Amino acid sequence: MQEIINYKYDSFSKLVTQKHQSLLFLANYSEIEESESPVLFRGTLENAFIIAKCLIALFNIVKSNFNLSPIQLDLLKDPIITVGNNKIRFEGFSHCASIYARVDIFERKQNQGFIKNGSTNVNFNQDLVSALGGISRNDKIKLEVGRKQIEVTDKNKTIIERKVPLPIKWIKGLINIQQYMSQSDLYFTLDRIQALKLFRSIPASSINSDYYLIKRGNKFVFSPIKAENSIVIGGVNRLKLIEPLLPYIDKLKIFAKNDMQSVTCQLYFENTIFSFSLSRNTWRGFSGEGAVLDSLLEELPNELINKMNNFSYVNQEFNSTWLAIDKNESFDKIDNIIGKLAAIGLLGFDLEYNHYFYRKLPFKINRILSLNPRLKGVERLIEEKKVHIISNIDNKIEAKVEGSGVTHYIVLNDSNEKCTCVWHSQTHGERGPCKHILAVKKITNFKK
Repeated sequence: MQEIINYKYDSFSKLVTQKHQSLLFLANYSEIEESESPVLFRGTLENAFIIAKCLIALFNIVKSNFNLSPIQLDLLKDPIITVGNNKIRFEGFSHCASIYARVDIFERKQNQGFIKNGSTNVNFNQDLVSALGGISRNDKIKLEVGRKQIEVTDKNKTIIERKVPLPIKWIKGLINIQQYMSQSDLYFTLDRIQALKLFRSIPASSINSDYYLIKRGNKFVFSPIKAENSIVIGGVNRLKLIEPLLPYIDKLKIFAKNDMQSVTCQLYFENTIFSFSLSRNTWRGFSGEGAVLDSLLEELPNELINKMNNFSYVNQEFNSTWLAIDKNESFDKIDNIIGKLAAIGLLGFDLEYNHYFYRKLPFKINRILSLNPRLKGVERLIEEKKVHIISNIDNKIEAKVEGSGVTHYIVLNDSNEKCTCVWHSQTHGERGPCKHILAVKKITNFKK
């Protein structure tokens, strides 16, 4: 939480209400924009009441905390907005980075209001959210994202937002979450009544131990007792943050990562999807996960990365399997390229359609690449010649790596990765490989 980025907004966000038309101006800032912040969207949003409810829920998630001290809560973080392919996406993390939330708004009218594809920070605060709470079912929202000067004023009340800092852990979380979502599968689909009843079974007190989502007949419940085909959810009380949205949903889908290290709830409305992802534990935010480290090991030609980046920008959305077939490339190579792009903040993942979407995080690439201390450790181990390969036969590798006063032993094969270091013993690879395993992989070009 020590390293922060200060936003430099060109103007102030404000909400101005005139009869049944609300004008929502969102000031934006991107660290990678050389000129003034561009206008990304200017148009009227359908279903304004639901969108306002979702944005309020997103704000409540952004300011929530499940693992930080009161002193650390002074840092309020603004969401990121991505505009492209007739979609507007707001995304952000909780203070502790153990919750990821995204609001996807789908506009039916082709090109209605869409001026430029892009991603940027937009500043939000309590006053603006309070004003959104006044949006009724008959109201409409005219949204404008980005403009040098805002000239509209409100005679009754002007909502002005302050400059705020963004902790680095947010960037790390935004990178890692895409890998977690891409490895998740659909387990359950609930209607509104089933969802409301399910959330009533969440314990009233805070629970740190694992709970299990179980289906019994046509009923879903949370239970402290494990059952067959159940989903593991740590810190189940965090789900209370989306409970206010349940009376308005059409359905609720629940996805889980294959190793149960994350769970995602998707709430469906007429033209909006609200995604809500939880890390396995409240003390273990997505920012600390090593989901993208393997992707960063392999050196890929800059020309190939640039081509893929251009392809992603032009197409905005794509499926990795379709791309491999279309480009006549191996699935492994495409997965590596996609992993590399996601690791440098150029891709997001859409669970509903099982495809990636182009989302260039509004932070400098060199800042993003500097956020992986394990990779720095890998380079040091290799430079200092502390990695020694004992054997490398039939894709089974045995090696030893010199540590601080101790030697670590590593075994890699098609089905397993083992290291004798404390990190691996504690996490069993669930939070990404340790630097010793990564160093051996890099030297031997090991692939499962």
